[in-house]
Amino acid sequence: MKKTIQITIVLLFSSLAIFGQTKETKKADTYFENLSYASAAEAYKVLAEENTTEHVLKRLGDSYYFNVKMQEASEAYSKLFSKFPNQVPEHIFRYAQTLTSIGEFEDSKIWMKEFHQAKKGDSRGINFTDEEAVLEDLINGKPGYEVTNQRSINTKNSDFGVTDYGNTILFSSPRKRNVYIKRNHTRNNKNFLDIYKVIKENITITEGDDSDVKPMFTEEVNSKYHESSISFSPDRKTMYFTRNNYVAGKYKVDKEGVNNLKILKAEWVYNEWINIVELPFNSSEYSVGHPSVSKDGTKLYFASDMPGGIGATDIYVVTINTDGSYGTVQNLGAKVNTEGREMFPFISDEDVLYFSSDGHFGIGALDVFATKKIAGTYKTPVNLKAPINTKLDDFAFSINPVTKKGYLSSNREGGVGDDDIYAVVELEIVKSPCMQVVSVTVKDKKFQNPLPGAKLVLKDVNGLVIKETYADANATFTFTLPCNQQYTLDAIKEYYQPDTASFVTTEEQKIDLNLDFDLQIISDFAYNERGELIIKIHPIYFDYNKSNIREDAAIELNHIVRIMKKYPRLVIRSSSHTDARGKERYNEALSDRRAKYSVAYIVDKGINSNRISGKGFGETRLVNGCVDNDRHTNRGKCTKEEHQANRRTEFVIVKM
Repeated sequence: MKKTIQITIVLLFSSLAIFGQTKETKKADTYFENLSYASAAEAYKVLAEENTTEHVLKRLGDSYYFNVKMQEASEAYSKLFSKFPNQVPEHIFRYAQTLTSIGEFEDSKIWMKEFHQAKKGDSRGINFTDEEAVLEDLINGKPGYEVTNQRSINTKNSDFGVTDYGNTILFSSPRKRNVYIKRNHTRNNKNFLDIYKVIKENITITEGDDSDVKPMFTEEVNSKYHESSISFSPDRKTMYFTRNNYVAGKYKVDKEGVNNLKILKAEWVYNEWINIVELPFNSSEYSVGHPSVSKDGTKLYFASDMPGGIGATDIYVVTINTDGSYGTVQNLGAKVNTEGREMFPFISDEDVLYFSSDGHFGIGALDVFATKKIAGTYKTPVNLKAPINTKLDDFAFSINPVTKKGYLSSNREGGVGDDDIYAVVELEIVKSPCMQVVSVTVKDKKFQNPLPGAKLVLKDVNGLVIKETYADANATFTFTLPCNQQYTLDAIKEYYQPDTASFVTTEEQKIDLNLDFDLQIISDFAYNERGELIIKIHPIYFDYNKSNIREDAAIELNHIVRIMKKYPRLVIRSSSHTDARGKERYNEALSDRRAKYSVAYIVDKGINSNRISGKGFGETRLVNGCVDNDRHTNRGKCTKEEHQANRRTEFVIVKM
């Protein structure tokens, strides 16, 4: 996780007071203290060749270590301990970790035991010297997953952190965006991280030109600084993501001049992400990042180096209350967290917590672990072994418990770039590949228009919910499900009556099972003769040549107010019409006054004026044959009641 270390939660170092520093040493120290480890390593390497001081060797090793250049870090630490053997326990631990990462397992054991002796209470020393912890089992034991590099989307830079999003995946990358804008990280002259998307079916294991990868969001979310690690609420209407401490156009640093990370929240309103705010437990003095929302939407897991933690970075959880507020932030405790780094939490639909750690016994650097809370206590984390874990950094693991497929990020050998995205599949699925694709389309029943964003709830034969998702922009979604199983699928869309279909998957894998849902509008709404969706009310009539609100009209307008309060995202238009008597231009002005009066009445009852507008159509939309042009050449013979039927106001839905 080479470049990623610089843009995720990191262990901050206090600078050493070195008297008689050279100009070159000060420059190298500035790089280091700004977390620019690649530049710092280059500067310290030159200094080490000229004047091998303890400070330079220590900083050289640390620069390589935090940029995951483990071979180089190991060599620097070797020189450090050779010339200056009396080092603090933390550097002993780092040296032992680098030895593991380059395959020097026996030497690593020796140094890890020395670390344990130097710091007996540190859980890392306990974990790594446990006699029951056998490295051979992790490296050469029976593998649980198949891992495949997704070469068509990986670049020479750092691509990591996948989030499933319907038929696409979202991930973070510093690749250049398809707009003319100069935005580079001043520390390493690389682009800042943005969120990108790609359709799953376009991903291959062959290197390509990444033309299928597109920026995910507008500038409101993809700012001029780093964004990464997205997670959504179950209804996909709230998004949590990580960004530098850059909120409302303000860039802030802590007391040491470091710009930390924060978790921000955005809301999906009227087909765009708006209302972007930071969460209340953020701080400019520490980092908070890598959010993951539980399946029921009540818990938010994240990583932080906030004060009071156990190690460099810990994993925390906070309750998301129904009113949108948050409970008390809780550290997951010493069963999960160590004195090292615990990062990138992912809470699965089965409430299994996956995370990366360099403090639990592993193969090297960051390994992926899994644990679950049972009877109020987290079980001892389990290492996912090779090939999920390698000698280098393995992180941002996610898995779908239904399809048994997921993603992993790693800077392991053989990759395309700094950090690569890998697809993972549980080997049981590889051995038993009988799966069937179920395609779903959700449409409006009356006009057969697609209904994107419809919620789909998949249940097993016992009625237990096994997946909740949302139809894509084309109102479609595909499930890949085990053969010969019975399921129920509910299609739900706000303002529509839900629909349900039961089906059984078969072993005909080459035949897709297509399910079409036709949702009918709920009783609060109806369609007029032009196919417009309107609020269902009794007709609102006006007296001839009048625009005042009658008592019977007031009753219906009060009903409109109730509907607007019931559906707070509804935006409507008051469309008013006249009969054909009178001059055409006069009727248009009269109907416009009637529309405006109706709007004023509703706004006066407490409805925001941004949610309602008014327009008069005069005599252009008659509902019967009572025509009468300005020259009276086509006047129809109509009763008063027939003329009154044309003097009406409808409330048309503009946005839902």
